[in-house]
Amino acid sequence: MALMTLDHRFAQLEKLRSDIALVLSPIQYTVDLPLKGFRWISDNFTSYKTLLQENKKFRKEVVELRARSIKYTALEAENMRLRQLLDSPVRLADRVLVAEVLHVEADLLKRQIVINKGTADQTFIGQTIINAYGIVGQIIHTSRYASTVMLITSPDHSIPVQIERNGIQSIAVGSQEDYQLRLPYLTTNADVRVGDRLIASGLGSRFPYGYPVAEISRVEQDDAASFSNVYATPTANLDRHREVLLVWPASDEQARDKDTEVSPDSVQELQQ
Repeated sequence: MALMTLDHRFAQLEKLRSDIALVLSPIQYTVDLPLKGFRWISDNFTSYKTLLQENKKFRKEVVELRARSIKYTALEAENMRLRQLLDSPVRLADRVLVAEVLHVEADLLKRQIVINKGTADQTFIGQTIINAYGIVGQIIHTSRYASTVMLITSPDHSIPVQIERNGIQSIAVGSQEDYQLRLPYLTTNADVRVGDRLIASGLGSRFPYGYPVAEISRVEQDDAASFSNVYATPTANLDRHREVLLVWPASDEQARDKDTEVSPDSVQELQQ
């Protein structure tokens, strides 16, 4: 009988607790709402802060990857240039050395560049400089770790050449025009055409025979004049060089013989 009484009372108490919980539930929810809101804001702020940090990190990585990509592209282009350079028209008997262009002279009248090879690399005044497409110029000054190169388009420069098609010889000199050569000693009856390729004739022992020099771009003939106005464009793309080749001919003694320059008169005699 006592057990039944206790069970009845506990059932009543449980019902009372349930009724009280039902009444207090909205109040408890209202009390907990600010805390839940604060936690929600805190969690979202933490997530936002984490997203900002990750976004900053990813942006940095993107910048680094782009920089590396640019560097890889530059390295790939450099490798292609070096491959072209090493495939240049160098005779097997010639010794060569790759050099990097350090400086390009801004004065168009000088038409000079500075390379990163000097007497420590056995360079010498008068040494031929080429690239993958033809003759660039010759060394006019050298120090231990650098050398100055006069381009073949300098107004002070001349190079003995011959027309590859027919063997006619002449001298190509620098021009006031950008990256152009003149052949002032070709007579009006000389067999020269636009598109003719000029190669080094080897006269004077300064520039080795056979290296490409230029291509005839313009021929102006006047029947009243003794000589034609002939212009040529260098094959070496002188406005876009980054690396060049120093050439040692098969005979270093011959390469160092700098006292046998070819005069215009001697070329005219050869033409006659």
